[in-house]
Amino acid sequence: MLNALQVFTTVIVGLMVGVEFSVAFVMNRIFNALPEDSDQLARAHGGRMLGALMPFWYIGSLVLSTLWAVTGWDRSGSGLVVIAAALLIVSVIMSLLLLVPINNQGKTWTPENRPADWKEQMNRWDRYHYVRVAVIVAAFSFLVTALV
Repeated sequence: MLNALQVFTTVIVGLMVGVEFSVAFVMNRIFNALPEDSDQLARAHGGRMLGALMPFWYIGSLVLSTLWAVTGWDRSGSGLVVIAAALLIVSVIMSLLLLVPINNQGKTWTPENRPADWKEQMNRWDRYHYVRVAVIVAAFSFLVTALV
């Protein structure tokens, strides 16, 4: 049973990392290259779509990692899982304090109602997101290492 939890947790966290990495290094670059108002419209749509999904994914990943740490406490690699869970806590806190407030504003913007500094706000979101991606990549790396 623990083996299934370990694999399932690693896959779920790995998929989350892949999505967030893609947003940071693929999708946002595509959006930035779009003409006229398309960049802002794409980011608003992405904010609505992923903003509805990612809270469950982040919290779910944290819960799964915590379950792994608790149920496998007496096994080798448990310390690595605890570190991964701690990093996932950091990512959730970062999300709530830094990224979600910007995202909640940005997902309602249209070319008609967006603020004059909308690009600066999106750039700030991107910088925070890069840090969050690094945190969840580290968490994933600890989980994978704990499997070995």
